[in-house]
Amino acid sequence: MTLDLATLAAILAMAGATVLTRLGGLVVLRFVTLQPRPRKALDAIPPAVLAAVVTPTAFSTGVAETLACVVTAIAAMRLPMLSAAGLGVFTVALLRGLGL
Repeated sequence: MTLDLATLAAILAMAGATVLTRLGGLVVLRFVTLQPRPRKALDAIPPAVLAAVVTPTAFSTGVAETLACVVTAIAAMRLPMLSAAGLGVFTVALLRGLGL
């Protein structure tokens, strides 16, 4: 396998752009006071992204995965995203261990 410098430069540029856009959003939000409505809209983004990620799994796999997706979706309404995702992983592991 050879290393193409143009490909490496493109990958590094895309990684840099991704990091800058993520950090840029955090920096801008530190200096802006949001009204309640835009704040609610921004707070709805992580559960929406999580739902977009787990929905294909819920509809294309077995019973254990589907039930774990349901548990994850319900948990995401009340818990932080990392906790909800962890609970989903635990649920699928438990259900697979039980033979589902």
